[in-house]
Amino acid sequence: MHAFRYRKGRLVCEGVDLESLARRYGTPLYVYSHATLAGHCRRLMEVLRPLDPLLCYAMKANSNRAILSSLARLGGYLEQQR
Repeated sequence: MHAFRYRKGRLVCEGVDLESLARRYGTPLYVYSHATLAGHCRRLMEVLRPLDPLLCYAMKANSNRAILSSLARLGGYLEQQR
């Protein structure tokens, strides 16, 4: 379901130790998984496909450019801030 796992008692995301990221970049630290995001988007689109939905994401909910770019590539529509 998602790319966050415990390995030998340590939380990792897509194979990267999150404690090492916290030491390097400080806290609080937001960590996102492209694999998790893509997987959830694909599942949602697959389930809703018979309804022919327009899946939208409000950019004001999270303005992280990498995430927005990923969502757009996955076929989502980005609602722009006004």
